[in-house]
Amino acid sequence: MDLVGQLQRQFVDYTTSLTREGFLDDQFKQLQKLQDESNPEFVVEVVSLFFEDSEKLLNDLASAFQQKIVDYKKVDAHVHQFKGSSSSIGAQRVKNVCVAFKTYCEARNFEGCSICLQSLEQEYHLVKSKLETLFKLEQQIMAAGGSVPEL
Repeated sequence: MDLVGQLQRQFVDYTTSLTREGFLDDQFKQLQKLQDESNPEFVVEVVSLFFEDSEKLLNDLASAFQQKIVDYKKVDAHVHQFKGSSSSIGAQRVKNVCVAFKTYCEARNFEGCSICLQSLEQEYHLVKSKLETLFKLEQQIMAAGGSVPEL
């Protein structure tokens, strides 16, 4: 098998494993379908915006929990935004943590919220590194003169 074929196989296997392990759901596949020759960077651009938003939201959440009195309404708004943006790119495990986080917010459960914040940071950094690996694979396929396989 040639290099392009190997890379394409790797890409398909890796994407499949991300779905199987619950990192990404069908929404990510929908994003990939929207990408074409006229907009070859579409997925990378959308996901990069997600990364920027997420970094900001994680900082906002961390500082919200450093206040003497936690503003749960503000925290809930940040978590709601995080849930929306993670849903929009198909980051399923991040979205699932947000769902639990919102429940603890509504209950004003500081300990539960703190645990969720740690989980959120963990899941976010995991999916970020996995998506960066996926994008590197895409770049290698393109550099080798191939096309990124449709799933």
